[in-house]
Amino acid sequence: MFRQTVFFSFLLFLSPGSAYTNRSTGSSQNYGSTRFRQSIATRMTTHSRPAGVTIDKEVLRQVLHVAIDASKKAGEIILGNAGGAEVTKSKANSRDLLTLIDPICEKTIRETILETFPNHDFLGEEDVSPGKEASAAAIEAKLSNSDSNWLWIVDPIDGTTNFVHGMPLSMPSVAAAYKGEVMVGVIYDPHRDELFTATRGGGSFMNGKPIKVGEQGSIGDAVVAMGSPPADESMQMSLKGVQALMPKVRTIRMIGSAAVMLAWVANGRLTCYWEYDLSSWDISAGALLIQEAGGRFTDLEGNDFTLRTRKMCASNGIIHNEILNVLNESGVI
Repeated sequence: MFRQTVFFSFLLFLSPGSAYTNRSTGSSQNYGSTRFRQSIATRMTTHSRPAGVTIDKEVLRQVLHVAIDASKKAGEIILGNAGGAEVTKSKANSRDLLTLIDPICEKTIRETILETFPNHDFLGEEDVSPGKEASAAAIEAKLSNSDSNWLWIVDPIDGTTNFVHGMPLSMPSVAAAYKGEVMVGVIYDPHRDELFTATRGGGSFMNGKPIKVGEQGSIGDAVVAMGSPPADESMQMSLKGVQALMPKVRTIRMIGSAAVMLAWVANGRLTCYWEYDLSSWDISAGALLIQEAGGRFTDLEGNDFTLRTRKMCASNGIIHNEILNVLNESGVI
């Protein structure tokens, strides 16, 4: 029943007009790109949700289509430069990199979104100065002062260090929030041609097929991912965390892209992913993917995800509290 309901929900977001083709299989799926470039009604009252936010399902479908289109365009740019990219400058420090391709991808995503939704607000990583204070202030300003109910939150290339070194683990992460709640999340991995999509209340999918989080029932069976953060405080907390977790879990992985680690929690390749400090553009799309796949996403104190969340833990939900307890007992707070 669950799979039937989720699959039906996904069908509500498909419309005729264009095809998404999986390069690995050659199969096509219709995502209605002709329609999503047409003008849409601005009504937002017919699709009720438990949290009290109401959105017309046609609007939500159009938002999903544009998010897919923007992600695929940026993914093609990434794939076209997959052999590695020159670093133009470092941001917070020598471990926090920027290439010529990052702003090109962000510009492409922004233009694709604003072509259809000119009145929507936009927050991209490359618009913000480096450092956690600047990124926290940026999302706070958007949530407090925006003239639009809709806010797009974008990381044009998540996993820039991987990208610089030609590792096939970098991708765009695109989220669309309405009145502060993420409604659409898309992560497109161009290297494996895997398109992860989620809509609030509509389930999570990879290349059109429903996905769900893993079923590991104990921390000893968990495959846990974490980062290698550039900031000194986050690095120290990560070292505490890895020392505490490694003896208790099956294994730990550092993959270098929050987007791919979140997507892989959503489809069960990973059991859990945690970080001491991330920005809204790193996690917003992935948070929805995991929630809609049946998982749990909180801060390190167990509070539910919001766009202001920075210290995060995402999991299949079953082992979530065990992970938080280990981290907190080790001094990661």
